[in-house]
Amino acid sequence: MNIAVIGTGNVGGALAQGFIKAGHTVWVGANFPLSEKSINLATKIGEDRFTTVSSAVAQCNVVVLAIPAMKAIEVTHELGDTSGKVIIDAMNTVRGMGPAGFSHTTEAILANTATNDVVKCFNTTGFENLLDPIYKGEGIDMFVAGTSVKAKAIATQLAKEIGFGECYDLGGNDKFGLLEQLALNWITLAIFQGYGRGIAFKVVKR
Repeated sequence: MNIAVIGTGNVGGALAQGFIKAGHTVWVGANFPLSEKSINLATKIGEDRFTTVSSAVAQCNVVVLAIPAMKAIEVTHELGDTSGKVIIDAMNTVRGMGPAGFSHTTEAILANTATNDVVKCFNTTGFENLLDPIYKGEGIDMFVAGTSVKAKAIATQLAKEIGFGECYDLGGNDKFGLLEQLALNWITLAIFQGYGRGIAFKVVKR
């Protein structure tokens, strides 16, 4: 796949590295001159992968958004023509800090792009787990929500390719909030309750 990763922070950087390792062609959409975060990521994956946001999107069939939630609408307007493309939202609205007028970032993306193939995924755990999802020899689990069957299939494939054991389907567009609540549970345990960032969710079956 050709994948555009928009966002060069911890989450975007971890996903870009994972997708490259899995054999995909990755373009990173960034502002120029490159920020310190972008430069740090460029030292790991190569500066030649960096281009403008619209150029990255134009060259790819899958777009991953991993930017601050407050900038979701602004950056979505920079994507250019998204017709026929899959968008994966890896963002969370935390403590009300999200796109104005929307409950969740994924709703804002759907309202401001030309594609309906939008899902939320890769948002429920810390970037360390995106970089290395293996615990005691077994992949932890990821979760996805959205109505688009096509986008879900791609997000699930990518999750498994970067090392997650399973990617559970939580439902349609009405479950975006449920995924963000799951993310908040991880944040609460890892940070506010002091369990540390080396924890993860895993569904077990009897």
